[in-house]
Amino acid sequence: MSPVRHRVSGVVLSFSLAEETRRVLGELAETETRIARTLVKEGPVRVTLVAVAAGGELREHTAEGPVTIHVLDGAIDLDAAGTTWPASAGTLLALDAGVAHAVRSPEGAIFLLTVVRS
Repeated sequence: MSPVRHRVSGVVLSFSLAEETRRVLGELAETETRIARTLVKEGPVRVTLVAVAAGGELREHTAEGPVTIHVLDGAIDLDAAGTTWPASAGTLLALDAGVAHAVRSPEGAIFLLTVVRS
């Protein structure tokens, strides 16, 4: 995971997603599969910008709270609840707490991941 170089909690936070995306893409070039940057870590809310290289994946896992995945660029395949959900830029996916899921990106993608912890 990319080191946090900004505040991740506070009364009001503001980020340039374009700038954060440039950062994670630069860092992704130095790794093989994926990179993540925490944007918000406030109470139960976690917002993370994730970049996945072409052919990259996040293996099956669960989250203790509800999850949203907002695809910003590229496309992913989300495997959840026995179905593959293809998602391209502009798609928002939502999962209940505890749902096992995996993400693949044949051509690479950037998405905003939000988790609300119980």
